[in-house]
Amino acid sequence: MDLLDRYLEAVKKHLPWQRQDDIIAELKANLEAQLEDKEAELGRPLNRNEVEAWLKQMGPPMHVAARYQPQQYLIGPAVFPAYWFVMRLATMWCLIIYSIVSAVVIVAGAPSETAVVEALLRVPGILMTTAAWVTLIFAVIEFAGTHYPEKCPSIAGMPINWSPAGLPPVVMQPPGGKKAKSYAQATAEVVFGFIFLIWLLLIPRCPFLLMGPGIYFVLASPYHLAPIWVPFYWCVVGLHVLQLAWHSLELWRGTWQKARPALEVALKAVGVIPLLMLLNAPDHVVLLLKNPAVDQARDGATLNLINLWVYRSMLIILAIAALQLVFGIGQMSLDAYRKRAAAMR
Repeated sequence: MDLLDRYLEAVKKHLPWQRQDDIIAELKANLEAQLEDKEAELGRPLNRNEVEAWLKQMGPPMHVAARYQPQQYLIGPAVFPAYWFVMRLATMWCLIIYSIVSAVVIVAGAPSETAVVEALLRVPGILMTTAAWVTLIFAVIEFAGTHYPEKCPSIAGMPINWSPAGLPPVVMQPPGGKKAKSYAQATAEVVFGFIFLIWLLLIPRCPFLLMGPGIYFVLASPYHLAPIWVPFYWCVVGLHVLQLAWHSLELWRGTWQKARPALEVALKAVGVIPLLMLLNAPDHVVLLLKNPAVDQARDGATLNLINLWVYRSMLIILAIAALQLVFGIGQMSLDAYRKRAAAMR
């Protein structure tokens, strides 16, 4: 039944991930047995309104899931699912906002490796402060619900105004949580990959393909690219060829739907190499004057400013890429741990 499946799916979101499948299987069997008993008493199947009323009597999914939570001392089981949800949401947004603000401050000031390291070292303190405030707020909520149940019925676990009809539909997903890639998507990925490769290889002879009409402005300017851009360009081409070869091999072998998180993380790690090349350019110079003797007095200050902002921009991009890489490694490690924990049960 669709409504029952949606209810169970909503309960599952608030369960301990180590026991989600076992708990849902047990709960589903119990609820289906209760549903059969009710239908046997009536001598007919329950209609949608009757099923909705029955589920409403069971209680909100968050409260049902709370029965399977371990004993909490500061935060009780009725409040803990909401507390854990808000905690994850608050720490995630705190990390995102702090990363953006830190990047802006570093760029506006004097960007250096020391400034980046100092910003990273402040992350644990920021997250602990956020967690402490969330815990304090929910501890107050728990105290109010425990000591003043008549004034806080929803916190105390008494019925609250909710409707099973408002539950989201069940979304079927393959293992890993990602939607499986179709054959058409895999084929398009390879085809457009070859087109992009041809476009990359044509850029040195036809720079118009990269910047369009803007190339005429660049040619008329007193600047030209530093030699560091040549190895950077060929490094980008090499990385794209490597990724294209991987996708082509997967398509040819018919394994494009198979998840390979370790390989994806490795490609992300290798993708950082071009950024490191630009950051390690001699004196952080990525643009040079075409005629230094003539244009130095007029355009030298502007050139230094451009090189500085390119360097700062590369630092921000590198920080974002590093965060993505750390997140990918963490997700891969967590999935591996979950598989081992499931195999040991």
